Amino acid sequence: MDVSQYLGVFLDEAHEHVQTLSDQLMVLENDPENEDSINEIFRAAHSLKGMAGTMGYKRMQKLTHVTEDVFSAVRSGQMKVTGGLVDVLFQALDAIEAYVDNVQNTSDEGTEDNEGILEELNKILQEGTGEVSSAGGAAPAAAAAPAAEAAAAPAAGASDEKALYKAMKLDDSQVSTMKDAIVAGQHVYGVTVYIDENCLLKAARAFLVFKAIEEFGEVAAVEPSSQDIEDEHFDFHFSMFVVTEEPLDKVIEAAKSVSEIVDVVGEEFNEDMLAAPAAEAEEAAPAAEAAAPAAEAAPVEAAAPAEKKAPEKKAAAAKPAGKAVTNRTVRVDIEKLDVLMNLVSELIIAKNSIVSAGANMAQKGSDSDVDAHFNEHIEYLESVTTNLHESVMKVRMVPIENALQKFPRMIRDLEKSLGKQMTLTITGEETELDRTVVDELSDPLMHLLRNSADHGLEMPDERRNAGKPAMGSIFINAFQDGNNVIIEVGDDGKGIDVEAVRNKIIERNYLPEERALQMNDKEVIEVLFDPGFSMAKKVTDLSGRGVGLDVVKSKIEALGGDVEVRSKLGEGSTFVIRLPLTLAIIQALMVVVGGEKFAIALGNIQTIEDIPISDVKLVENKEVIQLRGTVIPIIRLSEILDAPSKNDPNANLVVAVVKKGDSLAGLVVDELIGQMEVVIKSLGKYINTTRIISGATILGNGEVALILDSNALF
Repeated sequence: MDVSQYLGVFLDEAHEHVQTLSDQLMVLENDPENEDSINEIFRAAHSLKGMAGTMGYKRMQKLTHVTEDVFSAVRSGQMKVTGGLVDVLFQALDAIEAYVDNVQNTSDEGTEDNEGILEELNKILQEGTGEVSSAGGAAPAAAAAPAAEAAAAPAAGASDEKALYKAMKLDDSQVSTMKDAIVAGQHVYGVTVYIDENCLLKAARAFLVFKAIEEFGEVAAVEPSSQDIEDEHFDFHFSMFVVTEEPLDKVIEAAKSVSEIVDVVGEEFNEDMLAAPAAEAEEAAPAAEAAAPAAEAAPVEAAAPAEKKAPEKKAAAAKPAGKAVTNRTVRVDIEKLDVLMNLVSELIIAKNSIVSAGANMAQKGSDSDVDAHFNEHIEYLESVTTNLHESVMKVRMVPIENALQKFPRMIRDLEKSLGKQMTLTITGEETELDRTVVDELSDPLMHLLRNSADHGLEMPDERRNAGKPAMGSIFINAFQDGNNVIIEVGDDGKGIDVEAVRNKIIERNYLPEERALQMNDKEVIEVLFDPGFSMAKKVTDLSGRGVGLDVVKSKIEALGGDVEVRSKLGEGSTFVIRLPLTLAIIQALMVVVGGEKFAIALGNIQTIEDIPISDVKLVENKEVIQLRGTVIPIIRLSEILDAPSKNDPNANLVVAVVKKGDSLAGLVVDELIGQMEVVIKSLGKYINTTRIISGATILGNGEVALILDSNALF
């Protein structure tokens, strides 16, 4: 069976399990007796092992199997969690993550066996329990036997209510085939598999069970039909008859190895049982259908099945090599989909109303009553489309937590490698952003955190001498501000020494000395974001190549955002990232500059002012206005855009006051058109624009208007 169609599902769940392992290992390092974390790690490793096995990723399956065995021993009290064990487990987690990344990039897990990590884990397991993992070598027979008995137990005690395979209707050809198999010395098992009722893709789970069993047997009959299972036209259980040479416990173990399978029951059939009258099966059906599993069966392991060459080749053939698999899924609350469905229904009603009104206008001609009625329908349609837009935006929104989950582990590793004491505090992780934005945030945030750890925080002795606690603090704060999301990344370290940066600029001849001496503090700090510029005295694994802050700036600007720095020498630095909520549709103010139409995001605009030309003053050779006690610089868009204004030079100025963080600026335009909801279209690679132009939109009359990024203007 080709499982390549489930590769996306595998990757989504694998990433979740890897993150769970990372989070819970962090908890376990500080609280080695935490039973909840131990159980979570065991479950995540068990699920990953089963998923990897059914997808044919044997190396990943082997490593997760040994990890599961270690935590099985920890759960049973046979061994304790130590610092050394946690370090090895983090190495194993990195190896598992590398397998998942390889699968995402090439659809194949790679060729790294990680024998060193397997040996370390088996050594720890053997020292703690006297046993070796069945995945890492031959398990003792005494250890394998209880597992086999445990796996067989559900089958032996299976009630008629749960044994839905007894109600299956077999045709003559199926019965004949299975009887022939029994005569030939093979086993025939009736099996019923129960899927977790919270499972989102039960068809995928069912076919992964078939794939696991087909490694060593043949599915002779299934109910409901394969087509119904593929179309998800079945409850959370299905039954089948399996022909194999293997024992029943191996069939049950293979089915249970698939994640979200909560129970498997089965028994062996002989020729007489296969010949049972159909009436008996029909009597069993009502009682069987009435029962559904409520509790998850405890996962049980037997000795790992011997690998067979033919099935492994089949699994490998199903995976197209060399093609990256992009994560393009979003998990959506069902209530959001209900709202979306209702709005689409309203949209259809609005469309029908307009069609009807148009037909009436064609029959009666234009009159005031008909026009008014038509305008009402247009207003109704506008209301529905606005609500539909907001609903679709909410569907695309995901918590920023998705981009922050891996950073506590990263800070833990940096603490050890740098010899510093540091802690990471995250607030506002529930803040939501467009999925496409969240996916791109990991790299810039990673560079900022590394910058804080390497450059920002001092060594413990240095902090004590400065009157600070030895433990340095790094923080990430996220919150919504109007139509933007603000992410602050900072530390309580030594801050940015502006004069040291200025001296480095001069020392490296990065800029002429005269220019460097004239730069204000903000301009000096901006140099840190330039490609290739670094303050590090030597190149290390963490810094010195001048690519960190450059990546931050380019990534954030590509997302339509901006970065600013707040720093105080001796107290720390904070990098403030401002991002748009979504990249798709915005409310904009349409303006005219030099005869051309432009759009400015309404969320950035504070007020619209009519300013007499006499109120414009010069400060340091720059035009400013005073507005309600605040001095605000003005920017003439006609000069920036090279579109000469057609207005009278002595006429009052139309000024849109925009905000960027704590700063204000006045954008001078020729004319205001009004507010409009615009769809942002990327200019792509066709036009090499400056950051001032963030995209384009198509107006109702077919004209194209450029969208201005006010954050790039000051």
